[in-house]
Amino acid sequence: MDNAKSYTVEEAMRKLESYCAYQERCHYEVNQKLRQMNMIPIAIDTIISHLIEHNFLNEERFAKSFTRGKFKIKKWGKNRILRELKYRQISRFNIQTALKEISDDEYYETFNALAEKKAAQVTEKNPYKKKKKIADYLLYRGWESHLVYEKVNELVS
Repeated sequence: MDNAKSYTVEEAMRKLESYCAYQERCHYEVNQKLRQMNMIPIAIDTIISHLIEHNFLNEERFAKSFTRGKFKIKKWGKNRILRELKYRQISRFNIQTALKEISDDEYYETFNALAEKKAAQVTEKNPYKKKKKIADYLLYRGWESHLVYEKVNELVS
């Protein structure tokens, strides 16, 4: 973005409306975007209030959408989703609400399928190294360690 360009509150508001309409955003992302546009704090507050009031910006909706997307598409576990939502300064309440979007059955199904697929891909012959590779992969994706170690021991003997 060109730093020399300056925006009126009205222009910035329109720009951020389309930014939010394109995909769900959180307050943190919108705030960063407005700072990049060199908007002053009072203008940022005004614009964010406008976006919330007109339902362009909704933190709970963002958290739910983010959670569903990262789980279904990227196959992230709850730890990774939680960490990413915290990084985006989403409230604990909205994080808890968002995590309820994932049913336990679907969660374990996805975890098992992902673990089995990874185990089949790892060509390592040494069982300890193979276990470590699978475990590291699943832990990086944010799956709970007790699930990971139990599954890895079941898959690699």
